[in-house]
Amino acid sequence: MKRNVKVSTAVIRRLPRYYRQLSELQESGVVRISSSALGKSMGLTASQIRQDLFCFGGFGQQGYGYKVDGLKEEIGEILGISQGHTLIVLGTGNLGRAIIQNFRFSTNGFQLLAAFDIDPAVVGTQIAGVPVRHADELEDFVAANRVDVGLLTVPIAAAQRMGDRLMEAGVRGIWNFTNYELACSRPDVVVESVHFSDSLLTLSYLISQREDMEENP
Repeated sequence: MKRNVKVSTAVIRRLPRYYRQLSELQESGVVRISSSALGKSMGLTASQIRQDLFCFGGFGQQGYGYKVDGLKEEIGEILGISQGHTLIVLGTGNLGRAIIQNFRFSTNGFQLLAAFDIDPAVVGTQIAGVPVRHADELEDFVAANRVDVGLLTVPIAAAQRMGDRLMEAGVRGIWNFTNYELACSRPDVVVESVHFSDSLLTLSYLISQREDMEENP
């Protein structure tokens, strides 16, 4: 499989969509699919599908399509799903608790090891089988366990401080749900920020555009 180190961010961000769509097709019993059919199911063109996949090597054959299970496995390998990544959660408020209880980490190749908080009411308990430790134990825990990613759901006021602690402790990535732009001076650490307001404002724009089109056809 060819790896292209110059793959664009746009292509990288479409890969999880491919993986999710192929998983749904596999669960539905679909064995083979063409680039046209796959593109139609995702709102993309067949040309875009082929261009994206070409970045990582040749998949499928002209006039033959893609084997769903094979393509899913290849994209999963590209995404690192089989590498056995580990993750911890910092902050077990409403958002942190909801993510722990509802997000299928294992399906995405991650093992959730522990959660951390400072609230004595939750420290020492479990959430969906995940032990909650005191935040003071963070560095010792990371030192004793290979932790790849820290999921951050702490209040904004504590976001940078806890992000810095994660970086210094040696995590390789931070999944940031704090709605705060973390400053990261470590080139060996990747920060992926999730801004709910961005998504909502994008929806607002799309609704507004549709309303304008309806009013001015």
